[in-house]
Amino acid sequence: MAHQIPADGTLLPLMEEFYTIQGEGFNTGKAAYFIRLGGCDVGCHWCDVKESWDAELHPLTLSDDIVTKADTFPGKAVVITGGEPLIYNLDYLTKRLREKNILTFIETSGAYPLSGEWDWICLSPKKFKAPRPDITPFANELKVIVFNKSDFEWAEKYAETVSDTCKLYLQPEWSKSKEITPLIIDYVMANPKWEISLQTHKYLNIP
Repeated sequence: MAHQIPADGTLLPLMEEFYTIQGEGFNTGKAAYFIRLGGCDVGCHWCDVKESWDAELHPLTLSDDIVTKADTFPGKAVVITGGEPLIYNLDYLTKRLREKNILTFIETSGAYPLSGEWDWICLSPKKFKAPRPDITPFANELKVIVFNKSDFEWAEKYAETVSDTCKLYLQPEWSKSKEITPLIIDYVMANPKWEISLQTHKYLNIP
């Protein structure tokens, strides 16, 4: 999959890029430019962007071009997502973004080594491919998608691995939100170190 992609990260498989409002987690409500990279082998069955999994489907794009386009928007924050963006070396991309005084945020499962320079790391661990223990201490935000009741216990397991300053979020999986959200409400009220994250962009009908 990644064999055609240069190891220095100067070319990346770009699935889509769009300017919108961050819909979930700590930075909810803030304007941000999303860069979605293709390629993922984590394989969450409820993933809402399964077309991102195959990197070969998405054109290799100059990281410099991605940065130039991102800099045209008034919101100077970029969210790198996927797919699983840490499959690739993101040192070059984040260095160039920071040279433009653009904040760098990442959403990752933590299944691959950490690269890049980040202002905010959102770790969203997945049962299908667990995060690396050398990444969890660097997370600014732990966002666990709750699909069934067993996910609460699983979330606590990772809460023990992050730093004391890491924000803790439980987020209902969208297709099961009607049944899961009441459970999350009760859980957060009983365990107030956690907060609720909602996919507000879906309620707002924006990307």
